[in-house]
Amino acid sequence: MTAASIQLDRSPAVQYLLRIGDTCLILAQRLGEWCGHAPILEEDIAMTNMALDLVGQARALLTRAGELEGRQHDEDQLAFLREERDYFNLTLVELPRGDFAFTVLRNAMVASLLKLLWERLAASTDAEVAAIAGKAVKEARYHEQHAADWIVRLGDGTEESRARMEAALGLAWRYVPELFDADAVEEAASASGLGPRWSELEADWTADMGAMLGEAGLEMPKRSAFLSTGKHGVHSEHMGFILAEMQHLQRAFPGGAW
Repeated sequence: MTAASIQLDRSPAVQYLLRIGDTCLILAQRLGEWCGHAPILEEDIAMTNMALDLVGQARALLTRAGELEGRQHDEDQLAFLREERDYFNLTLVELPRGDFAFTVLRNAMVASLLKLLWERLAASTDAEVAAIAGKAVKEARYHEQHAADWIVRLGDGTEESRARMEAALGLAWRYVPELFDADAVEEAASASGLGPRWSELEADWTADMGAMLGEAGLEMPKRSAFLSTGKHGVHSEHMGFILAEMQHLQRAFPGGAW
């Protein structure tokens, strides 16, 4: 018998934590796809290790979201037994793996955002969230530096590597507005002290990305008018395929243990 989906409490605090946790979880899934496929062995290991860091961050946040929800949903239920519209990750992280240039650019964009979030969340009124942030910020800083190094190597490398970075920018940058789109969930989190509005991070994020791209000799694209909606549970066509792969084992063998 296939495991039934859980019913999620969509309170602002729960949604706020799941936005971050789901972003980490889905990006980890995409990075895991590089295992055995990276251009060199060192990067194969690095991508896998960063995916594991993100899984750890997701586990901690999903556990805390389940506690705040009050329905006794644990990290595994929240990771594997929700319907698609109950995931609140950024659309950017659910896009297909792409080539290595797209992967390192997306890593840089998300790591910079997470770094800034974790720095602010270290002062959260929720002591559990503040403790999670204290550890996670170190990982996000490493992820950002790793990606930044590759952006420079590729952007300032061969004609082909530069062309691939420019193509990656053209694809990824249209999803930037969603990162900083404010709504009632973030207003509630800010009012309670749980965490900042993501829009408050935009200036620092833009400066971080501008420095990376500038060192690589790449031009930052103009802000797109397109607004994706993964943070609200309305996803791209790619999300369903990710969940089908992620959820198959748990739904086919509910509560299964090794």
